[in-house]
Amino acid sequence: MLWLAVTALLLATAIWGRLAYWQVAQHGHLTQLATEQHLTEVPLPASRGLIYDREMRPLAINTTVYDVTLAPDLVRADERERVADSLSSILGVPRDGVIGKLAAKTKFAYVAKRQSKDKADQLSRLRLPGVYLQALEQRSYLPGGAGDLSLASSMLGFVDYQGNGQRGVEAYYNRQLSGRDGFLSTYRDLAGRELMLSGETRRDPVNGAAMVLTMDSNVQFAAEQAVAAGVKAAKAESGSVLVMDTKTGGIVASATYPAYDGNQFATADPARTRDPVISDLYEPGSVMKVVTLSGALDAGRITPQTTIEDPGYVSVGGSVIHDWDLKSHGTVTMTNVLEKSLNVGAIKAMQIEGRDSYFHYLEGFGFAASSGIDVANEANMSLRPATQWRDSEVATASFGQGIAVNMVQMCAAINVVANQGRWVQPHVVQSIGGASPGTFASRQVVTPQTAATMTQMMDSVVQHGSGYMARVKGFELDQAGKTGTSQIPENGKYSPDHVWASYVGFMPADNPRFTMLVVVRKPNNGSADHNEGYYVSAPIWKAVAEQTVLDWRISPGG
Repeated sequence: MLWLAVTALLLATAIWGRLAYWQVAQHGHLTQLATEQHLTEVPLPASRGLIYDREMRPLAINTTVYDVTLAPDLVRADERERVADSLSSILGVPRDGVIGKLAAKTKFAYVAKRQSKDKADQLSRLRLPGVYLQALEQRSYLPGGAGDLSLASSMLGFVDYQGNGQRGVEAYYNRQLSGRDGFLSTYRDLAGRELMLSGETRRDPVNGAAMVLTMDSNVQFAAEQAVAAGVKAAKAESGSVLVMDTKTGGIVASATYPAYDGNQFATADPARTRDPVISDLYEPGSVMKVVTLSGALDAGRITPQTTIEDPGYVSVGGSVIHDWDLKSHGTVTMTNVLEKSLNVGAIKAMQIEGRDSYFHYLEGFGFAASSGIDVANEANMSLRPATQWRDSEVATASFGQGIAVNMVQMCAAINVVANQGRWVQPHVVQSIGGASPGTFASRQVVTPQTAATMTQMMDSVVQHGSGYMARVKGFELDQAGKTGTSQIPENGKYSPDHVWASYVGFMPADNPRFTMLVVVRKPNNGSADHNEGYYVSAPIWKAVAEQTVLDWRISPGG
C-alpha cells in the first residue's frame, strides 16, 4: 500500500506543479494569447470637419465612397459569369480579371476601390453573391474656374487615403479638422460571436471642427478664370493671383494656373500640388519701388515733388545700372519715378534715405521674416544684415532685383500703404469650430499721412503711368497700382528672355476694400515689351477687380 501512496503523491505533485507553471509562470503569456484571440477592437471613425468660405458656402465636404470586394469561395461556379458581367458593366473592371479571381476560390479579393454611391446602389440592387461593399469617407472639392481643376486646390490642399491633410489649409489645420477616432472593444468567441457577459469598452469619436475661411468663393472662381486665360494668352509657364482683405489681412482669393484637381490628387502631377503663392520665392521687380519710396517718404527724406536728374543710368559700387527703357529722362519728380518705373530714381531715393533707414523699413514691411500665414509650407529667405550687402546689391534691391520674397509677403507689404500704414498678418481662417483662431499680429510701419501720400502717387501710376491697362471703368480716378517686371536668375546670371511679370494695386484708393497681386512666370508673347507687367498682368488684375466690384457692390470712394 505504501507504493500506492507514494505514486499518488508523485502524481499530485506533478499536477500541482503543472498548474503552478501555467497559472503563474505562463500567466502573462496566456493572457496575451487569449486577448489576441478574443478581444476585438472596432474602430469608430471621426468625420473630418467641413470647410466653408466667408459666406458659409461649402469648399470641402465629405462624401461616402465604397470599396467593392469579393469572397470567391462563396460564389458557385454557375454564378461566376453573372457576377463577373455585372461587376464589369457597372464598375468598368475587366471581366476576365473578375473571372480569374472567382476561379481562385480565395476568401477575399479587391474588385475596385472608392466607387461612387450610385455604383454601389446599382450593385446592392443586384444582390450578387459574394460581393460586398465597404463604406468609406472621402474628401470632395468643388469644380474650379479653370477646366478640370477643383476650386482653390492650391490653397486648400487635399486629404490622402489615410485621412491625413496634405498641403495648404488641410495640412496646416490637420489636427483640428481630423478630430479623434473612437473605438469599441469587445470579447468574442472563436466563431466571432460576441460574449455578452464580457463587457465592453467604448470611446466615442470626436468629429473634426468645422472651419470658415476668409475666402470668397465667387472672387476665387473669377480669379481662377482670369489667371488661366491670362497665362494662356501670354504663353506663360504659370501665373498666380492673390487677393487680400485690406483691413483684416484675410485672404479673399488665391488662384494659380496650372493647378490640379484635389478630387484626383492620386493621379495629379506632384509639381502642380505645390502652391507657388506660398512656397515659391521670386524677385518682385518694380513693385518694390512702392516700399522703397514709402520708406524715404516716411523718413522725411523725400516728397512726391522732390526732383532728381536721371540720365538713364547710374554707377554704384563699380556697376552701371540702367533704367528699363535705356533712355535719359532728365529732371523728374519722385511721382514721375513711380509713374514711369525708373530704376535710377528708386536707387537715388534709397541713397538719399540712407542704408540703415532703408533696411529698417524693409524689416517693417515684412521682408525680414515669413508672413506667418496659416497655410502649410510657406517659404521665405532671411534678410541679411545691412552690413553684409554690397552697395550694388542694395541698389538693385531698391527696385526689386536681388531680393527674394513670396507673394504673400509682397502683397502684405503693399497692403501697408492701403491700410493707413499698418501691416496686418495675412491669414486664411476666420473661425474654427465657431471660435476665433486667435489674434493676428499687426504693427504700424509708416504714418497714415505717408500711406496717404503714397496712395496718391500710386493713383497717379494708374491715371498717367504704366498702370493704365488695369483701369476699372468708373474707378479710373480712384484706384492705386504699380507694375513690375523682373528678370529670372538662371545658371548664376539673369536671363535676358525670362521674367516675372507682375501688377499690384488696391481699390477704391480712397477707402480700400481689397489689395491684389498678380504674378505671371515666364510670359512668352514674342517681344520684351509684351512680356512686361503692364501688358501681361495688369489685364488679369483688372478682370478680377471688375468681378469683385460687382460681387461686393463697391462704388468709387468706398
